[in-house]
Amino acid sequence: MALVPLWQIAVLALDPAATTGTTAWRLPGSVNLDNFFLLLTTTHFFRWLGNSLLVALAVTILGVSLASTCGYAISRFRFFGRRAVLHSLLLTQIFPATMLLLPIFLILVQLQLINTFLGLILIYLATVLPFCIWQMKSFYDSVPESIEEAAAMDGCTPAEVFRRVVLPVSAQGLSVTALFSFAAAWNEYVVAAILMQDSELFTLPLGLRLLHADGMSGQPGLFAAGALLVTLPMLALYLLLSRFLAARVQDLTMHS
Repeated sequence: MALVPLWQIAVLALDPAATTGTTAWRLPGSVNLDNFFLLLTTTHFFRWLGNSLLVALAVTILGVSLASTCGYAISRFRFFGRRAVLHSLLLTQIFPATMLLLPIFLILVQLQLINTFLGLILIYLATVLPFCIWQMKSFYDSVPESIEEAAAMDGCTPAEVFRRVVLPVSAQGLSVTALFSFAAAWNEYVVAAILMQDSELFTLPLGLRLLHADGMSGQPGLFAAGALLVTLPMLALYLLLSRFLAARVQDLTMHS
């Protein structure tokens, strides 16, 4: 069930003669890269790619930075309202994103952030941070406090303990947070479709949808070629972080 749509997308992208009615499991009649060439030369693919990279990287950097510090504070310190913060983070995950679109739109209108990258980045951050903070908090809980105490006895300040000791041993948790943040911003369509109204600011999901609706519905190969190219940055990031992800899975298995 998972492979059928992926295979059909590959057939549509690689076989110029294929159509949307093509049998799902058929082999391409002929294989060439014409659809990819047309996509890169006749559309604004590189502009959409740049917009998506800008938004996704900003969300990833800010998400990892905020989740790593907030998760550490919640894990290590006891302060008034700590439990309320944890519960409120969980509460935000109860509501479906579609139900929040109207209030989100009204808030961004008041802030004059409609049709801006900043507005889109803020919304994505608000979406991914609750999960990322809980993820990092859970990871810090598994890190022995004794290594921080040893660093403090050696003369490290609290900031140096966090930077030189805690962050290096938290690479696995940071990699999961980074991958989740990037994927959430890279693949999102619904919020971007509502907030971004200028085609110059379209991200890749919006741009590919525009290809399908803007007089090119008779050329599904372009859409399929774009769908394949969209997966490359996610694949590259996964391969880059794979050793950390594998180590994290192994640790979770051992603890369970």
